Amino acid sequence: MIGKDVSRVLGLLGQEDTLRVFASLVLRPDAPPAEAAGLEPEEAEQALTRLARGGLAVREEGGWRARPERFRELLKEIPSERPTLLDTFLVDGRLVSIPAKRSKRLVVLDYIAGLFEPGVRYAEKDVDVVLRAFHDDHAALRRHLVDERFLSRENGFYWRSGGTV
Repeated sequence: MIGKDVSRVLGLLGQEDTLRVFASLVLRPDAPPAEAAGLEPEEAEQALTRLARGGLAVREEGGWRARPERFRELLKEIPSERPTLLDTFLVDGRLVSIPAKRSKRLVVLDYIAGLFEPGVRYAEKDVDVVLRAFHDDHAALRRHLVDERFLSRENGFYWRSGGTV
């Protein structure tokens, strides 16, 4: 079962205005959030307040700042029902090393591939955001996912093409 905080954050990102404001904080941190998100100032302020309650934004001296590290914090809160092999390689939601042995690497890659929604095309930068949450060498992870046919790639876009559903 997903925790209350995880559900809250997913709910926030499921609302278009809060998603747009969060994206504007990440992609255009120096721009006024309302302007960058294409919203009225009052709408943006309400979205910022909700994002702050969910831990995704914080007000600082110079304005608002996104807190994408909140996703990593939430990964630690999700109850683990993973096989013990994954517990060997995933510590606090992070991959400590990419397994050298192919059979073990496939288990890890299958788990990571499960984070990508079947039928959705992802830009490379979006794939990298997800993979960075697991390991600093996101390019190697991306390459392994493609080589082992968990993800497919064409014209800079990726989509899930394998793994456990």
